[in-house]
Amino acid sequence: MTGTNGWQRFWNRGGWWRAVLMAVIYIASYNLAGLALRPLVGGLADADNIFATPISAFIAIGLQPLFGSVLLLIIAATLGWLPRPLFGRQPVPRKWWFWLGPIFVLVPIVFHFFGIEYARYGVAVVIAVLVAGVFVGFSEEFLTRGMVVVMLRRHGYREWAVMALSSAIFASLHFSNLFTGQGISTVGPTVVYTFAFGICMYATLRVGGSLVWPIVLHTLTDPTTILTSGGIDDGTNASVNPANVVALVGTVAYVVWAVVLLIVTRGDAQGRADADEEPRVRVAS
Repeated sequence: MTGTNGWQRFWNRGGWWRAVLMAVIYIASYNLAGLALRPLVGGLADADNIFATPISAFIAIGLQPLFGSVLLLIIAATLGWLPRPLFGRQPVPRKWWFWLGPIFVLVPIVFHFFGIEYARYGVAVVIAVLVAGVFVGFSEEFLTRGMVVVMLRRHGYREWAVMALSSAIFASLHFSNLFTGQGISTVGPTVVYTFAFGICMYATLRVGGSLVWPIVLHTLTDPTTILTSGGIDDGTNASVNPANVVALVGTVAYVVWAVVLLIVTRGDAQGRADADEEPRVRVAS
């Protein structure tokens, strides 16, 4: 597909640097939205305790991803990528070992639900965080396992490169946490973890056959992790109990499995963004 105008033709050519450019547009808009909205909603969010009220929790966790989700949907619509190829069938076959990616990711999700200290937050705050997580999971997966994967496949990259590059771009988004006051000692491990998580989300995309499934798992992962850790990418206030210990083991398992997937992943979408497109030759940058 070449597109009917210059805007569509530019993005349909794909390639790693266009994928990076799309991520830069997203994260820059995301952070600018935060700066613009702060004077309007700053009084509703408690900077010292984001879980003080349901509104505070949603603003701290979900407001910018909500803006990002809307922005990405608008861009995708202008490109003609909705519903296909973004929600089209996968153009590469499923391999059984990819199933272990989403299975391992499900373990911490399930046990985090058991490990959350609900009395610590109150039901309303927990619901607010879960709703906020919908926008976190949607925006990040729509961008990296959706739009980025489309661009990488259409450019003709083989699936190992699609997996590694899309996961690296996803992980790199979290460097923006440096601008929110987090130190490199916190951001560095977060980037490594999110790279591994991104690989397992790619595996979920492959075996689930649709972008819907990584969105669902990501939507459940972030809020349950936040509620058990007591903060955003910060475990200093984490709840320690048997359920959360099992969840930690599951997290380590899928980080290790991500390394395995880096070794065994093969495949070639032949320049197709979804299974219903015709194979195409690799295009020049």
